[in-house]
Amino acid sequence: MGNVTKQASTRFSIVRRSKGQSAVEKASYISRSILVSEFDGQTYRPKYHEDLVHSETTLPPNAPKEYADRATLWNAVELSEKGQKSQLARMLKASLPNEWSYELAEEVVRDYVQRNFVDKGMCADWAIHDSENDKGQRNLHIHVLLTMRPLTENGEWGAKQKKIYDLDENGEKIPVIDKKTGQQKVDKRNRKQWKCHTADSTDWNSKENAKMWRKDLADTINATNEQLGIALHWEHRSFKEQGIDREPTIHIGAVANALERKGIQTERGNINREIIKNNMLLEQAKEMLMLAKQEVHNAQYAKIKSTAVSVKNEVMEMIAKVRERKGRLDLPIVSGKHLRRIADRTALQSADNAEKFITTRKIDSFESLAQFTADRERKYQQLETVHLSKGQKLNRLKELSKMYALFAPIQATYKESQSLKGLAKMKYDREHKDGLSKYPELKERMQSLLQNSEKIMPKQWKAEIQSLQSEYDSIGKEQTKTATELAYAEVISYNKKNLARELQNESRQHNKQQIKTKRREEEI
Repeated sequence: MGNVTKQASTRFSIVRRSKGQSAVEKASYISRSILVSEFDGQTYRPKYHEDLVHSETTLPPNAPKEYADRATLWNAVELSEKGQKSQLARMLKASLPNEWSYELAEEVVRDYVQRNFVDKGMCADWAIHDSENDKGQRNLHIHVLLTMRPLTENGEWGAKQKKIYDLDENGEKIPVIDKKTGQQKVDKRNRKQWKCHTADSTDWNSKENAKMWRKDLADTINATNEQLGIALHWEHRSFKEQGIDREPTIHIGAVANALERKGIQTERGNINREIIKNNMLLEQAKEMLMLAKQEVHNAQYAKIKSTAVSVKNEVMEMIAKVRERKGRLDLPIVSGKHLRRIADRTALQSADNAEKFITTRKIDSFESLAQFTADRERKYQQLETVHLSKGQKLNRLKELSKMYALFAPIQATYKESQSLKGLAKMKYDREHKDGLSKYPELKERMQSLLQNSEKIMPKQWKAEIQSLQSEYDSIGKEQTKTATELAYAEVISYNKKNLARELQNESRQHNKQQIKTKRREEEI
């Protein structure tokens, strides 16, 4: 069965002062942090913070160290731009596979940002968010905010554009001729004028770059998915570029999106609804698959419920209350220590799965849940220590084997050369000149990897690698299982606190309303 294809959602945009936009405000938004703009004096406070998975500022080597602080970086950008029509920053928003863990997403995005932007000289402020729609569907995605001015070697902001003199066929500058006098024009400072044009100082604005960045992200995602065994292919090209007769939805925008969430239909929302309607036939197979999965899910839940009835306890009651209010559990994205390691976060939100977790682990109270968590924490730490130790040994043996694969044929060439004499040796050495020249360096590298007079034993290394790999993988699976248990415990404990907070807020609101009602009655 072939891979399922997913259309990648990748959008680049420019932060423009002419549109009333602020680089500091965008940095505040993606990092979910409070930032103050020195340019306009405003304090920007993000509306949300619960969906922040990770935020980071990555700098090229010539950037001032203080730019690692995003407030310093983007205020410096704002103050370096004097015009009212200045382009302040470039923004990228792109979806990531929901099947990825937060730790994996962080590692992959860091590499992508470094290779495509920071290595080219840009400062990058990036964040990973994991939002959720009203249907409980998760949307793991990234925001990347990029500088548009190059930095000089001294770490100062350079010019976005440079002046280039036009040259004649002899490579000489072309003078600007005054039509009236026939002489070369001069400026107010009596300097001669030459024909010239302006060009971007960098190629960062090239449309080809945007295509390359989109493709690289899709290729990176596909390579990672292949390693993980995820049969989902991400396609960066538009439907039109692929020759697919299917219409994509349009970007709805923040204002229209806010109105739509309130139930107010907008023109752009209506356009998307029509597009979605026209694409419905293409999604029938997917819908049928979802229905089949739901039937299996419902059957599993019925079985779990029948088991759970006899194990009624305070934890189960809390889960039932949250299910009744929201239909699913909330995720502690920011505070989730073990949640970061889990790929299937939707499963963690399932009240059915939470109840199954409680019943199968025989947890009957929040006290026993705390004890279970403490026990599993100790187990996880022990597994992590052993896993790390075996991983280090495994990596060293693999490095030795890899180095030996390079060294062995060169060593054989060297030994053959040493066994020969006279003209035969001269002829052999001439034919194997490149290999023999590499021998000293490879021998030194090989010896540097050996420890305490260790001998070269490739067969023994291979056997040890196979044995260690098996142990390493087995411990890794047990570690993943334990991390999943801890993640469930985190989610359940978080929902207990969250439910208590919500009920307390509702109680306050109810009391306030009662006081207001009583005062009105007294006034009457």
